[in-house]
Amino acid sequence: MIIQDQIGILHSFENSPKRIVSLVPSQTELLYDLGLEDEIVGITKFCVHPKHLRATKQIVGGTKQVKFDKIKDLQPDIIIANKEENTKEIVEELIEICPVWVTNIVTIEDNLQMITDFGKLFNKRIEAQKWKDKISFAYHDFQQFIQDKPIRKVAYFIWANPYMVAGRDTFINEMLTLNRFQNIYEEKGRYPEIELQKMRQEGDPEIVFLSSEPFPFKDEHAFEIGRHSHHAKTLFVDGELFSWYGSRILKAFDYFKAMQQRL
Repeated sequence: MIIQDQIGILHSFENSPKRIVSLVPSQTELLYDLGLEDEIVGITKFCVHPKHLRATKQIVGGTKQVKFDKIKDLQPDIIIANKEENTKEIVEELIEICPVWVTNIVTIEDNLQMITDFGKLFNKRIEAQKWKDKISFAYHDFQQFIQDKPIRKVAYFIWANPYMVAGRDTFINEMLTLNRFQNIYEEKGRYPEIELQKMRQEGDPEIVFLSSEPFPFKDEHAFEIGRHSHHAKTLFVDGELFSWYGSRILKAFDYFKAMQQRL
């Protein structure tokens, strides 16, 4: 089997890989949902869905700091990484252990392609097609739901001290666009650091989103950010449903519908 990953690297496998190390929480969940629990041998400390995997699989560090010796000891056939979550340096070192499959997810179409790829890689084509069908149906249903909603200017915060937001070429921005939100920081790069004092002149959002991850925003952050807008509505949102791809996106569409009703 010769197959190309999402950064254009060709991989050749005689048989479907049977020992998988996953370095991406959302992709760990997808592998599980495709019926590959027994094949997963290593995960990160951030792989929290499903919860029981943390007790049954080897933890090999985080997404940015992996324990290479632990991964090597697991004798994996394949390591699943992501262009955004894992650094190029990590991937280059991991290649010395075994093939590293790198995903690159910016759009919903990229996500569906990843599911197709995993179906081929791990001989789970039927399961992959089922997930693609469910996600595609929910996606088109949500597009119908959202089409008459007004366009609103927003800012999506991911970090404080310094304040950082989601910008262009990110899956979060894709989810914002899907919801007819106009990201005021879309032209500032992927995850720009911003000055709160300039928020009004840089777009003055109607809605400010404070993500539940990777930073635990609290009421004092909402108050501080709110002081620098013209009465923007502040919403604490589930960061997983804006930033996780794989199978979790299926839960996102209902969440977005409920969120839209609150606006």
